[in-house]
Amino acid sequence: KLMKKVFFIFLISIGIFVQAQSIQIQGAYLTQKDDVHQLWLFVDGYSSLTQFKDNEFVSAMGGPYQIQNNQLLISLEFNDKDSSEVGNQLVFPLKFNGDDFTDSEGNKWVKQNKSQDLDGAWEITGRKIDGEMKEIHQRGERKTLKLLVGGYFQWFAIDPSQKSFSGTGGGIYTFEGGKYTEKIQFFSRDNSRVGASLQFDGELKEGKWHHSGLSSKGDPIYEIWGRIN
Repeated sequence: KLMKKVFFIFLISIGIFVQAQSIQIQGAYLTQKDDVHQLWLFVDGYSSLTQFKDNEFVSAMGGPYQIQNNQLLISLEFNDKDSSEVGNQLVFPLKFNGDDFTDSEGNKWVKQNKSQDLDGAWEITGRKIDGEMKEIHQRGERKTLKLLVGGYFQWFAIDPSQKSFSGTGGGIYTFEGGKYTEKIQFFSRDNSRVGASLQFDGELKEGKWHHSGLSSKGDPIYEIWGRIN
């Protein structure tokens, strides 16, 4: 009987361990605190946490992430409010309930379930200049990334080696019938862009995302993006 009891406890322990190890987090999560919207994106091992009001950008930070023992670990690559934190690992205890989770402050983050073919973490690799496609060679760790997941998008230009943050923007996106549409909900460089809706031609070719149309300033663009992984 003792051996059976020990074996039973062992099985329970293994079950708890496997459950803890199997927790995954990927998607777009939303919560709100007073008049501040909070959007947390997780995709392909990269995350971004952004706070914004209806017509005002507040803050953004992010970097590569992983889950260990119900804790979210983020290796910070950008933080527009406190660049001294770049390079540190942040730890967020989370309590999971199905697809959603609650943070240590009691905020409930609700997953947005809208997957699309473009979902992923992307890095710009090419741009058409004067009619000719040019490869983009980033210097050092300087990079422009774009996260697409759960019906939300966000781009940001950063250089972790210099702890610099050049800007970000994001909101809701759709990708249907070769048309990629963005509705801007926050834009760090210019709050007046909020509410704008932009449509582009989008196509996946050999794993690359070809993105063309007119920028928010009305200039023609043609960009190529590759997945970061």
